[in-house]
Amino acid sequence: MFIQTESTPNPATLKFLPGQTVLEVGTADFPTADGAGASPLATRLFEVAGVRGVFFGNDFVTITKADDVDWDHMKPAVLGAIMEHFQSGQPVMADDAQPQSGHADHDGENAEVVGQIKELLDTRVRPAVAQDGGDITFHGFERGVVYLHMQGACAGCPSSTLTLKMGIENLLRHYIPEVTEVRPVGV
Repeated sequence: MFIQTESTPNPATLKFLPGQTVLEVGTADFPTADGAGASPLATRLFEVAGVRGVFFGNDFVTITKADDVDWDHMKPAVLGAIMEHFQSGQPVMADDAQPQSGHADHDGENAEVVGQIKELLDTRVRPAVAQDGGDITFHGFERGVVYLHMQGACAGCPSSTLTLKMGIENLLRHYIPEVTEVRPVGV
């Protein structure tokens, strides 16, 4: 098994490409080890010293490291943990755990606008940020403000504010006049 790595705009995060499907549908974000029990792979990765966050996409694993650890020291252990997991035949997610669909449900008077926002996020934004090892999911829409949750490499990335304001906000405002602003939300 050959696992490729790619840098991301976030220097604390590396993208690992195992050359096979990680998640069939959705994404899974483990910003801390506390929730990793839903995934045998995430549990194994958090056992590597210095791992602070794990994120799964369709064909990649994104690892966020602690500030006081160097990638040169961590990378071999992370590569080994990913390789061991896929060779073990264990599932990435526990049987009862569900990957995230990527969007909060929303109905009511803004349902049509929310539908347009989700469509633009799915077709224009999410594929682009997945290339960088992250995901941006819809959290809510209220009084013209779109609330988005940043995951994987996007969470804590120095360029995430620029991406939100200059990229996503401008895109949504262009196509959906009801949108006036985009703001990030925490977990």
